[in-house]
Amino acid sequence: MGEPMVRRLLAAGHTVTVWNRTHAKAEALAEAGARPVQDLQEAVRGAQIVISMLEAGPTVQLVLEAALPALAPNALWLDMSSTQQAEAQAFHAQLTAQGRRFIDAPVSGGVGGAAAGTLAIMAGGTVEDFAEAEPVLATTGRATLVGPAGAGQVAKLCNQLIVGATINIVAEAMLLAQAAGADPAAMRAAIRGGFAESKILDVHGQRMLERNFVAGGKVSTQLKDQRNILAAAEAAGIVLPLTELVTARYMTLSKTIPQADHSAALIGLEQLNRASASATARTN
Repeated sequence: MGEPMVRRLLAAGHTVTVWNRTHAKAEALAEAGARPVQDLQEAVRGAQIVISMLEAGPTVQLVLEAALPALAPNALWLDMSSTQQAEAQAFHAQLTAQGRRFIDAPVSGGVGGAAAGTLAIMAGGTVEDFAEAEPVLATTGRATLVGPAGAGQVAKLCNQLIVGATINIVAEAMLLAQAAGADPAAMRAAIRGGFAESKILDVHGQRMLERNFVAGGKVSTQLKDQRNILAAAEAAGIVLPLTELVTARYMTLSKTIPQADHSAALIGLEQLNRASASATARTN
């Protein structure tokens, strides 16, 4: 995600210093006009806005702590990673205690959305900080302030809740159509434009038809998101029974194909039905 985002920032005329834990990935952006550096503190020193895009909250914490001594006073840190709400709130508290500022700004839209500048960006922070960050965020997509620090992560979890569940529903529709004698591709074409139309039916439905499960969004990443959703629900004192079922499906899938695209929920559903049919045959 970071690579196309950097290219969008450069195309908009911003000066960008880049750092990656794998330095070769940063060096690859030199030809586009970025300044790659090997030292993290050199990357953030003097910057008024710092953007992080990392795999999970614990990694963000490690990078933030290592960078903090070199951060300029009142610097604004935009974390566009997907983390837990509590982690984002902790990052905010840590930075503000040190005279810096923080916005959690996770995204939806994948690598393609980053490259096209069409990401959905969900931001949590103050109105004033968001006003400063918005022109920068606008280079990669449409940013919306959804509440105070941590609220961006809540909105992203809501997004992933809908994505994770809908992928499984589309998989069930595909399997039902095939098992009951309808053409799954024709079924999908017939219902598009009706109330069942969605981005998931469009993109992941096509993946399922093609059985193209090369990862865009990984099963392992979706499972991480599912667990973060349930953690947020527990913290809010609510129960999400459908999300618990979806999480169980991804837990099962992660045991065999964690690096596959999350639309491989279809494979898990097929395996479940084969196992059920086998058990029925043994019983009979």
